[in-house]
Amino acid sequence: MKLLLVVVQDTDVNILMEELVDKGYRVTKLSSTGGFLKSGNTTIFMGVEESDMDQCLKIIETNCKKRKTTTAMVNPSMQGALFQTFPVEIEVGGATVFVLNVDQFLKI
Repeated sequence: MKLLLVVVQDTDVNILMEELVDKGYRVTKLSSTGGFLKSGNTTIFMGVEESDMDQCLKIIETNCKKRKTTTAMVNPSMQGALFQTFPVEIEVGGATVFVLNVDQFLKI
C-alpha cells in the first residue's frame, strides 16, 4: 500500500474528489496554503493499493490542469518604503503528488 499526499489548487479539488470517491477511493481533505503565491490549495491524503496506482494517478492528471495566470512580484532592488511591483506570468495548477510507502495500515 502507498500513501499519496496530493497538493492541488482549490479550483480543481471538488471535481477531483468527486471522481476519486466515485471510483471507490477514500480521501481525506485538508485546507492548506501555498508558500509562493500564498493562495489557497488543498492537500488530499489517500491510501492506495499498488495495483490501483496507475488509475489513481490518471484521475489526478485528468482533473488537475495547469494554466497560466499573472501575479505581481516585488522588485527586490528597490529600497525604502516604496516597493515597485511588476506583473509576471506564471504557470499554476496541476498537482504535486508525494508517494510514500506504508509499512502498516490499521483501521481501529
